[in-house]
Amino acid sequence: MEEKIEKLKELINKSNNIVFFGGAGVSTESGIPDFRSKDGLYNQKYDYPPEEILSHEFFINHTEEFYKFYKDKMNSLKYEPNITHIKLANLEQVGKLKAVVTQNIDGLHQKAGSKNVYELHGSVLRNYCMKCNKFYDAEYVFDSKDVPKCECGGIIKPDVVLYGETLDDYTVTKSIEMITNADLMIVAGTSLMVQPASGLLNYFRGNNLVLINRDTTPYDNFANLVINESLGKVSKNI
Repeated sequence: MEEKIEKLKELINKSNNIVFFGGAGVSTESGIPDFRSKDGLYNQKYDYPPEEILSHEFFINHTEEFYKFYKDKMNSLKYEPNITHIKLANLEQVGKLKAVVTQNIDGLHQKAGSKNVYELHGSVLRNYCMKCNKFYDAEYVFDSKDVPKCECGGIIKPDVVLYGETLDDYTVTKSIEMITNADLMIVAGTSLMVQPASGLLNYFRGNNLVLINRDTTPYDNFANLVINESLGKVSKNI
């Protein structure tokens, strides 16, 4: 393991156009539960399966039930960035890391100081009235009683991509551009099972692809370096 971490340090040192692509595993060490692990959200019991609750159709037809789950499980305001978020922000500050492309909606990369963050699945920090499009922050939504409403009377929707919704075109286009131009791509904390996000890896043209994940992924065979270890442990040592 130490040998692999040394190899990663060496790759980071000689690269100047790094892109980091991350999933739920990046934030689990901040205390935020992931989705697909054995203790993740999809293996907990609710009146409806979480995948159904987190769909556009469910949000429209069962808004109150949606918000019960959302406020209970998606409030990331109380969490702080961990060592991985901080190391990535540092790499950006010294000019090596050009972008973070994330599947997370918790805003912890920005809280750690990262500026160039592309949030494929949106963010709990942004919320809009479906009627007049007025912006509301996360505190307003999470502190609201029942379904959060705008002063115009419209229902407020979090700017997160629900099942059945498409990814934001601008975010995808910029992510592809950054990945295509990267010389080193570090992929971490993601099962790489969720399309279309995981398909973005196919745009990487650089020489070095690194995968850091506790479990194996469908892309392991394409990587130059695979580290099956906790991300926090790796981050502490680079």
